Amino acid sequence: MVFAIEEINNRTDILPGVKLGYKIYDSCESVEITTRATLSLVNGNGENTSVMSCSKPDTVQAIIGQTSSTPTIAIAATVGPLKIPVVSHSATCACLGDRKKYYSFFRTVPSDHYQSRALAKLVKHFGWTWVGALCSDNDYGNNGIQEFIIAAKEEGICVEYSMPFFRTYPREKILKIVEIIKASTSKVIVAFVAYTDLGVLLKEMALQNVTGIQWIGSESWISAINPAIAQWQHLLIGSMGFAMPKAQINGLGEFLTKLSPASDVAIYKELWETIFECTFPTQENVDIKQMCKGNESLSQVQNLYTDVSELRIANNVYKAVYAVAYALHNMYSCSKRDSGQEGSFACVNITDNKPWQVVSELKKLHFTSTTGEDVYFDENGDPAARYELLNWQHGKDDKTVFVKVGFYDGSLQTHLQLSFNNISIAWAHKKTQAPVSVCSSSCPMGTRKAVQKGRPICCFDCIPCAEGEISNITDSITCIKCPPELWSNDKKDTCVLKLVEFLSFEEIMGIILVSFSLLGVCFTICIAVIFFKHKETPIVRANNSELSFLLLFSLTLCFLCSLTFIGQPSVWSCMLRHTTFGTTFVLCISCVLGKTVVVLMAFRATLPGSDVMKWFGPQQQRLSVLAFTLVQVIICVLWLTISPPFPYKNMKYYKEKIILECNVGSAIGFWAVLGYIGLLAVLCFILAFLARKLPDNFNEAKFITFSILIFCAVWITFIPAYVSSPGKFTVAVEIFAILTSSFGLLICIFVPKCYIIILKPEKNTKKQMMGKAPAK
Repeated sequence: MVFAIEEINNRTDILPGVKLGYKIYDSCESVEITTRATLSLVNGNGENTSVMSCSKPDTVQAIIGQTSSTPTIAIAATVGPLKIPVVSHSATCACLGDRKKYYSFFRTVPSDHYQSRALAKLVKHFGWTWVGALCSDNDYGNNGIQEFIIAAKEEGICVEYSMPFFRTYPREKILKIVEIIKASTSKVIVAFVAYTDLGVLLKEMALQNVTGIQWIGSESWISAINPAIAQWQHLLIGSMGFAMPKAQINGLGEFLTKLSPASDVAIYKELWETIFECTFPTQENVDIKQMCKGNESLSQVQNLYTDVSELRIANNVYKAVYAVAYALHNMYSCSKRDSGQEGSFACVNITDNKPWQVVSELKKLHFTSTTGEDVYFDENGDPAARYELLNWQHGKDDKTVFVKVGFYDGSLQTHLQLSFNNISIAWAHKKTQAPVSVCSSSCPMGTRKAVQKGRPICCFDCIPCAEGEISNITDSITCIKCPPELWSNDKKDTCVLKLVEFLSFEEIMGIILVSFSLLGVCFTICIAVIFFKHKETPIVRANNSELSFLLLFSLTLCFLCSLTFIGQPSVWSCMLRHTTFGTTFVLCISCVLGKTVVVLMAFRATLPGSDVMKWFGPQQQRLSVLAFTLVQVIICVLWLTISPPFPYKNMKYYKEKIILECNVGSAIGFWAVLGYIGLLAVLCFILAFLARKLPDNFNEAKFITFSILIFCAVWITFIPAYVSSPGKFTVAVEIFAILTSSFGLLICIFVPKCYIIILKPEKNTKKQMMGKAPAK
């Protein structure tokens, strides 16, 4: 501060003709002493630092200080109502940014509001989600750690414990904190601690050999090798934290080594006595042997005082003094004022300025320091938040060195604020990799996090995603449901196309059904060939050969229509399968019904005086079959016109696969087709049942009765099986019902006739056909 003031006084471009003076008070880190010194400054008590006469009362224009936050709060609160500016170089408490409480407060060090967020981003960068927190039990520590906890929560970081302490705490309290650290599972500690407090804790940790802790420090100690912690610095190797950017102040080193105790500044003598461990002679100590000569050389001294390689806090002091000087310069300079007359100028009288004018100038101040930095204050009196990321590493001669491994600039976009250089980082306990500090390991893809009851959100279990859900990122808090046509893979980390299911020609079930269908066709053709070759024989002629051939043709179509149910459904196959099935089965049942009626009419025709056969001759038989079939055709046409069947992707029955099936469209149309077939089958069964005991040697009604009985049994069983069968088995059940009923009709009606034609030709005579069955 003294160097900056003397440098400004020697310049002609700042405050020309004005000399800055100063008063220095030792606060002794005490709020009471700080407040007393502040009141002395405000009231103008005390002696000037020089014998020069001043042109105004010695009440200060601005206060530079203090170093710690708690005394600074006392200063700002005391002089705030008087609007005297306070510019601090090291008070970082975010609470000081409250403009309503601390109207005239400014600082050249960033607020802990920004440092806390920078520390949270640093912790998040290395994947540490489970950390401990320590702070000094004062305004700096308590406010700083509270800001960090808020920022950490925003970043998804959990704080396992947060403990305040102070250097004056009894040893029992310090030991309790050490025990908490030892019992914790976190391996990272964020320490918002003043360097004067840290040594007390490190001493106890060294005694109990607590090592392997990754320390993350605040700016108050991360760049300071203080005697209080120097002997414990081996515990801090690998520590990281943010510090004020280092600067080079030209001329400061030379200024420090050329100070002389002969100066009127009392602090120089105190400095001299401390460095050279001597005492200046006074009336009381004339007999002390180690007297200061006054000609000792500071240039030969190598200590923290003469080391200007780590100018961080000192640079903030330098900028604070210059900020006040520029504010005064702008205030004293003549400027164009609005005095009511155009071209009128007014100058502030140096003997009549008010402190609030300095505050006003500081608010709008913006200048470039001699170190090349932009200096300005935002609406809260804070500067731009810029920090160097320092890492404690072993240097030469086993000394600790601060290595810059990164940078933080709060003025950039969020993702660009924290950056790292290519210098390797030293980790705690000589580890080559960053330590792991998590409450629970990351949940892999395919799982989601489930918070453990009663514990922080960073402590969780990894629950596998449910079927049909995925998580494609680590530490996912939810599982994403797959779209309707997709399903989760085995790892539950991606959605894949669902399996498509339909009864295909390639699978075993399809091949078996196709084989039976073609077997039925071949069997029917063989019977038709046998009947055609023996069409002139009595058994063929007696059973209405025309209806028999029509029935064989319809059965062939019934066997073939089952093929339309196999394969991937399409618009045409869906419309074709049920309509062809319904029509061909009605044709088939109509033929059977015609044959049944013929048997009944034939018996009636043998009765005396009956001419019933003329009313049901071949022509009438053809018309009846055509009429019955036409009704079914009309039902099918209406069905296809109003609401036809269509291909449908059924995703309800199975969640993991899609069933390709044919939706019947109109349920009324579907059941109307089946109902009409059932109606004809029941009618046919009743007529055949009535004719089963007619006294012919070869009574076809018995075989028709049995065949229709099989037909009805199959289709009555089909209904519940059809409704309850899943997926492709629904189609298989329907094909099975078609084939079974078709085989039933074919075998029951035609196989007995073929048996007689081929194996019992002696019974294939007109006499045998016309004969009466023996009484039983």
